Amino acid sequence: MRLADRLRAALTEDHGAALVGGDLAELVDRPADDMMAAAVLIAVTDRPEPGVILTQRTDTLRHHPGQIAFPGGRVEPGEDAVAAALREAEEEIALPPAAVEIVGPVDRYRTVTGFDVVPVIGVVPPDLTLVPAEAEVASVFEVPLAFVLNAGNHRAGSGYWRGAERRFVEIPWQERRIWGATAAIIVNLSRRLRWA
Repeated sequence: MRLADRLRAALTEDHGAALVGGDLAELVDRPADDMMAAAVLIAVTDRPEPGVILTQRTDTLRHHPGQIAFPGGRVEPGEDAVAAALREAEEEIALPPAAVEIVGPVDRYRTVTGFDVVPVIGVVPPDLTLVPAEAEVASVFEVPLAFVLNAGNHRAGSGYWRGAERRFVEIPWQERRIWGATAAIIVNLSRRLRWA
């Protein structure tokens, strides 16, 4: 079975696991009009052992500097989440939209910085030449899909934000630390897919 079809089939299953809706509980029910619409591309590489393409943001960005992230950003007027995710991936890492087979959007996530993020899963050919946009992306790398989806690799983390302690999930990968919204989206995906 093709990878895109395997992902579609896995997403239609209801595993009954609780999903994480936002950085803070009160964000989950916040009206969408109060938040900035955004989309990210979960680009899964089509290889025998699929991977996920991630970026490390530059330290100079206003939102989430230096963090590990999926390619993505704001949804512009006239765009839907899929179009925005593809546009942002092309702008940030030179991923041609025509190279992405869209699987579909998955569970949205709301950040403390005011973004209502719709993750979009897409399958891409392996070993594409990806070029980070110098102003936004410090580096592009791939992590095995099975590794990030394995709950055994999800660690509890905490930190202070605006004077209050926050708890979050982090996923260590080699010398990198995947955490925050990116890790939460991965956790949701792991609970939705139950990838084997």
